[in-house]
Amino acid sequence: MDDVILKRFEDPDELRTFEKGKFEVIHVGGMTIGRATYQPGWKWSVHVGDAAGAKSCRVEHVGMVVSGRATAAMDDGLVIEMKAGDVFYIAPGHDSWVVGEEPYVSLHFMGANEYAQAKK
Repeated sequence: MDDVILKRFEDPDELRTFEKGKFEVIHVGGMTIGRATYQPGWKWSVHVGDAAGAKSCRVEHVGMVVSGRATAAMDDGLVIEMKAGDVFYIAPGHDSWVVGEEPYVSLHFMGANEYAQAKK
């Protein structure tokens, strides 16, 4: 058994790409952790949801914003803006998009296994 495992998102176990963004996945210590990187103009419903045939994201997320800003809009009408340093929980049933001209980067500690997977 390995006592220490080091991994880097620059060499992920899996890379999920889509227009204006990518989601890097690593598996470590029984967890699946993701890093989302979205460019200005990225919107979930357009750049991920359309390919999945979904109008809103059905994944439950727990994560932390590393840089940039994004808006999350819940299906029930609640809208929040997240910025660097924010730790977030977002329930299933939402859209999101990058705010401003800086790329948005976040780490995902829950929901990474299911997020932005190709249709089977």
